[in-house]
Amino acid sequence: MSDMVQQECSSRMKHRPGAVRDAIVEVLSERPRGASVKEIEHEVAQRIGSVPSSSIRSYLRLNTPQMFVRMERAQYALNFGDALREVRKRELENRTSRSSMIGNALLIHADCCDWLKTREANSVHAVVTDPPYGLVEYSPEQQEKLRNGKGGVWRIPPSFDGAKRSPLPRFTVLTPSDLRLLEEFFFSWARLLLPILTPGANVVVASNPLLSHVVANAVARAGLERRGEIIRLVMTMRGGDRPKAAHEEFSGVSVMPRSMWEPWLVFRRPIEGRVQDNLRKWKTGGFRRPSSDKPFGDVISSGPTRKSERSLAPHPSLKPQAFLRQLVRAVLPLGEGTVLDPFAGSGSTLAAAEAVGYRSIGIEKDAHYFDMACHAIVRLARLQIG
Repeated sequence: MSDMVQQECSSRMKHRPGAVRDAIVEVLSERPRGASVKEIEHEVAQRIGSVPSSSIRSYLRLNTPQMFVRMERAQYALNFGDALREVRKRELENRTSRSSMIGNALLIHADCCDWLKTREANSVHAVVTDPPYGLVEYSPEQQEKLRNGKGGVWRIPPSFDGAKRSPLPRFTVLTPSDLRLLEEFFFSWARLLLPILTPGANVVVASNPLLSHVVANAVARAGLERRGEIIRLVMTMRGGDRPKAAHEEFSGVSVMPRSMWEPWLVFRRPIEGRVQDNLRKWKTGGFRRPSSDKPFGDVISSGPTRKSERSLAPHPSLKPQAFLRQLVRAVLPLGEGTVLDPFAGSGSTLAAAEAVGYRSIGIEKDAHYFDMACHAIVRLARLQIG
């Protein structure tokens, strides 16, 4: 065997299966106008180490035009059409074996960013979601601590007037590095979300006063229009405490205001033409009115989630059906289309969509919450809300 062949075989053995393919796709995804073979070889080597030129050239040639487009001057670009989407879809299906159809709701056990890459353009008409906007608190390590009653970054408050209080994430412990990662995540997430939305689709994202500016800036930078906020008026047990270990000395002081509201950020994919044109073509571009003589408002009164709902879906961030049903109903202006919750949790958004008669899709990465949602969606949807 010649030295050149030995070197090539040795180089191939160093890389995991699919590494060269993934590296080429990653390089070209960052270069929408294409790159020369030499540039691709250089960028691939920076990512995964030395790769024989013949391997890269063969992969490009054999997968054109299915995955790549050959341009002038021997440049290649990604084919972002149906063929590549199908490749990504098959890859996701290989990693995802669980899904459940519950009434008009499709629940999928997957990472939402992986799923968004496989979805057809202009296929989602609205998004309502309560994401893990601290990110840290929903890591496997912190969720394990929470489920074992140890808290971790979750604050497990003492009972109040004999009532057991729900765990609260400690957003104040997030470091500057955590906040940068948070912004990067939401920017990347919104960039993936944008093409699958119909023009005029509403995107409503739950947040909190400490982090809403980070999320809002990231999503707006990604290309979605900022359209204000919907305020959920609710008295919580967050804030209002006196200084720790000095509550008697500073009995007249609250370290931070008692939280009495919750911001839900509102975005929209830019519309095509006038609102009326967009409504006719895409069925999106506004909010559904509660009645013909009453517009949908940006303040919704809400109580804490009831104990009866928490018993059906014991998720630490569960929102009440009385609030979610009003919000979900409003995001489809003509009552037509599909509502997506890419961070489905225990399925409360899907349950609200089911209750008001909408189609919905939920994506949940955590197996524990996926199983919880499979049982909770029907039960939450059947609740009679006064």
